[in-house]
Amino acid sequence: MFLSVATILGESARKHPDRVAVVDSGTRTGYRELWAGALRCAGALRASGVRPGDRVAVLLPNSADFLYAYYGALAAGATVVPVHGLLVAEEVAYVLRHSGSVALIADGPMWPVAEEAARAAGVRAVHGVPTGGDPLPAPEPAAPEDTAVILYTSGTTGQPKGALLTHLNLVMNASVIAHDLLGLGVDDVVLGCLPLFHSYGQTCAMNATLRAGATLVLMPRFSGAGALELLAAEGVSVFMGVPTMYHALVEAAAQETGTRDRTRLRAAVSGGAALPVAVLERFEDTFSTQVLEGYGLTETSPVATFNQPELGLRPGSIGHPIWGVETGVADAAVEDAVVLLPDGEVGEVVVRGHNVFAGYLDDPAATAAAVVDGWFRTGDLGVRDEDGFLSIVDRKKDLVIRGGFNVYPREVEEVLVRHPAVSEVAVIGVPDEARGEEICAVVVLRAGAEAVTEEELIDWSRERLGRHKYPRIVRFTGSLPLGPTGKVLKRALTAPSSS
Repeated sequence: MFLSVATILGESARKHPDRVAVVDSGTRTGYRELWAGALRCAGALRASGVRPGDRVAVLLPNSADFLYAYYGALAAGATVVPVHGLLVAEEVAYVLRHSGSVALIADGPMWPVAEEAARAAGVRAVHGVPTGGDPLPAPEPAAPEDTAVILYTSGTTGQPKGALLTHLNLVMNASVIAHDLLGLGVDDVVLGCLPLFHSYGQTCAMNATLRAGATLVLMPRFSGAGALELLAAEGVSVFMGVPTMYHALVEAAAQETGTRDRTRLRAAVSGGAALPVAVLERFEDTFSTQVLEGYGLTETSPVATFNQPELGLRPGSIGHPIWGVETGVADAAVEDAVVLLPDGEVGEVVVRGHNVFAGYLDDPAATAAAVVDGWFRTGDLGVRDEDGFLSIVDRKKDLVIRGGFNVYPREVEEVLVRHPAVSEVAVIGVPDEARGEEICAVVVLRAGAEAVTEEELIDWSRERLGRHKYPRIVRFTGSLPLGPTGKVLKRALTAPSSS
C-alpha cells in the first residue's frame, strides 16, 4: 500500500486544475501551477542528489514558496523538516544536525540565519526554492508508516525533540478536518495566518484546505487590522487562529469606524491554547459566526478533539474525539501505566488513534514515556463530563500548588478576563516560602478603560473565587510575551515586574 502527503496537492490539481489554490500578497496561483512547481522542485532536489528517505529542512515564511518546497520535497520522497521561523542560527544548526538533514531550503529575511546555520552544521543551503532540471513526472511512492515530516517541539524542558509524523498521520488528519469537521468545499476561502512551520497551520490550514480543493489566503505576519482587511477583501469563509488572534480581531473590529462585509465568514476554529469564554462570546457577537474550539498537539498531527455541531457545542470545552480517535482521562500520578478515571474526575488527557505520532527521533526513552499502553500522554489535565465533553483544566506543568491545594490557572484567568478593565491575563505560580507557591496574575489593561489598581483586582477576584484560588499578586504589563503561534509564553513570566 502506498500513501503520500504529496497526493493532497496532486489529486486536487487533477480535479480542480484551474481553481485558485493559494493567494500570496495578492498573487493568485492555481492548483495546476502549484503542483507543476512542486514537481519542478522535486526534480531539482533529485538532480542535486536528494534520495527517497533523505531529510530536507525548510526555513521559509508564510508564502507560496513554502508550499512549493514542502510538497516538492515530499514528492521527491524526502522527509520534510520545517524549521521554526524565529530561531537563531545556533538553534537552527541543532535541528539540522539532530534531524540529519541533507539540505536546507531558505529565502527572504530568514536566509542569513539559514546560511550561517547550514555552514555550522555542514549542510547544503539552498537559496530559494530549487527549480533547475526536469520536473519529476510523478511523486515518489511512500508507505503509510513512512515518516513524512519531522516537527520539533518547543523544547521548554531541554533540547527540542523531533516528533516523527507519518504520511498516514497527516493525510488522515487533513482529511478528517476538511470533510468531517469543517465540510470544506472548493468555494471555501481559508485565512492562513498561522505559521506553516507549525503543526496547526500546516495540517489544519494548509493541508486541509488543499485536500478540499479550497483556497488558502496567506498572511505572512498576523495583525488584527490586517486580518480584518483580508476577511473582507478575499471573502474569507473560514478563519483559523489561536486565542490571542481572536482577541486582536475583536479589538481591531471595535476600533473600526466604517463597516466591512464579513458575511461570508461561516466558521471560526480556535486551537493552540484555551480560548477564554469571554473572548469567544465577544467574537461570536462581533462576527455573527460560531467559534469551534478544538484540541491537539504536535504529536497528534495535531487535531485530537473538536466541538462538532452534530454532537452539540459547549463553549469552554474542547468537544469530543475526532473520527477514528479515542481520548481518556488517566491518573496523572501513575506514570508506567494508563489507569483511566471515571467521568467527572480530573486527570491527564490521553489519546490513541491514527493521529498519534511514531515517536521521537533517536529518543526511545522519551517515546516510551510519552506512549504508554498504546496511549499518548499529553501532559494536559482535563475532565470529561457525563455527555462526553472533554475540558482542559490546565497544563500539568502549569498547575499551581498553593499551600497544598491545586489551583488551575485557566480557571482564575477565565474570571479575571471578565473584569471590564482587563484585556488579557496570564496566571502563574511564583515561589513563596510559606505556601510553596503563590498565585500571580499578569494583566494587560483594556485600552481606554478606567484605571484599576492591584488591590481592586484582588478584591474583585476574591468575590468570585475560592479562598485558595484568588491571586494575591497582580502585575500590570503592556503586553504578554507570545510564541510564534500567538500562544502566551508563561515561562517568560516567572519573575514578573510592574510596568
